[in-house]
Amino acid sequence: MAHIYIFSPSSAVRDKAAFRRGLKRLKAQGHDVEVDEAALASHMRFAGDDATRIASIARAAASGAHVALISRGGYGLTRILPALPYKQIAKAIDGGMQFVGLSDFTAFNQAVLAKTSRISWQGPALGEDFGSEQEPDDIMQACFDDLLQEQGEGTGWQLPKPEADRRVLVKNAPLWGGNLTVLTSLLGTPYFPQIKGGVLFLEDVGEHPYRVERMLTQLLHAGVLGQQKAILLGQFTNFKLVPGHDLGFKLSTVLGWLRSQIKVPVLTGLPFGHVQTKVLLPIGAKIDLATENRDALMVWGHI
Repeated sequence: MAHIYIFSPSSAVRDKAAFRRGLKRLKAQGHDVEVDEAALASHMRFAGDDATRIASIARAAASGAHVALISRGGYGLTRILPALPYKQIAKAIDGGMQFVGLSDFTAFNQAVLAKTSRISWQGPALGEDFGSEQEPDDIMQACFDDLLQEQGEGTGWQLPKPEADRRVLVKNAPLWGGNLTVLTSLLGTPYFPQIKGGVLFLEDVGEHPYRVERMLTQLLHAGVLGQQKAILLGQFTNFKLVPGHDLGFKLSTVLGWLRSQIKVPVLTGLPFGHVQTKVLLPIGAKIDLATENRDALMVWGHI
């Protein structure tokens, strides 16, 4: 049984039914689930005004929980990054707390890494993953259980067939990344980690391939992509191509263009993003990455 603290650092929780289902499922698994007093607060599109959400993060850090899990993503963290209680967050992480989230939480992950060099996690959210109408995904649940039991030391996935001959071997490289839109919005700020020789993973939702390419272009021109040892692309979902206009321009087009611009290996198929089947990924951890035929393996050891 783990102590899990639920907090809302970004957008307001609109799907209360999913929130309740998530709580019920975590409790049914035997966990002690504590809900932040402002978890269901609402101020415009946010889960409370800026001061409320900053205070909720501080309460999460002070809760002594094993895991601080976001209720949902959305938008709101980038505007409060200067005021986050970084020393308190670092102390909590040093004491064994794992901060977990995705999407807008990418801003938290990167800022904490840039400001404190501490590890936090890209992973599930309460409503989206534990509160879905169907049962939580088996792989996501197993990865989350491994985190709670301090057993998760890596992950693996199968590459698409065209990538079977892309032999990649990376040793002791920092893992970082998350949502492409959020990550790109931090470029040029003190909250963007200065990572050279890392493994950068990216995902997004609701972004047309040309927007994905535009953001990748910004990272390319800023020198970020070329400084990495590998780039991993997760799931890019819920976008619509424009009939009669795109004329064959799609995600595979963007992938081919990206590979033509850099010598860094680009691997796809990472099971992470705004999808039910997702692994948990430690932001800032040193990892080894290896591929053989269609098998990709990422190992970070005990954290």
